[in-house]
Amino acid sequence: MTDSNPPLFSRIFIAFGAFWKTVFNVQFAAGVARLQRDSGDVPPAPQPAAEPPRQTTTPDAALQLLALLQRDGRLIDFIEEQVSSYSDAEIGAAARVIHEGCRKTLRDHFTLEPIRNESEGSPVVLEKGFNASAIRLTGNVVGSAPFSGTLAHRGWRATRVALPQTTAGHDVTIIAPAEVEL
Repeated sequence: MTDSNPPLFSRIFIAFGAFWKTVFNVQFAAGVARLQRDSGDVPPAPQPAAEPPRQTTTPDAALQLLALLQRDGRLIDFIEEQVSSYSDAEIGAAARVIHEGCRKTLRDHFTLEPIRNESEGSPVVLEKGFNASAIRLTGNVVGSAPFSGTLAHRGWRATRVALPQTTAGHDVTIIAPAEVEL
């Protein structure tokens, strides 16, 4: 026998050792996969889709929106308040004021429209090619489109954004300045 044709017992010993080395050694496993691929024993693994390039964003617009929601609706004050000591009626009364202020901010600076026009709870069918960034599938997602389901939330899309311009040197990290009454 030559080295290229080891006997059965030797092949079993080699296979056993190769199994454990493949499990615990990434480079060795890659080499085995390469050998299998080159020999035609295994179809080539599908290449993962290239990830779309990511855009670099700054927190400025988010901080500006947070400042507007604080200014008009006192949203941060409400969220940061420990409300467990207040009655439901007191929390409800505060929520009404916060809701009105935050709603005003949204309507002044954004135009929002629903992504789906059906009523929530309506049956919907999503055909192949639906916009997966605009529609999130939940529940038991199996197979491929078309999907039939029930609209749980219509979603929202901004069609207009009109945040105020900031002046040079404005510190957007100051959401609400401290107030000192004299």
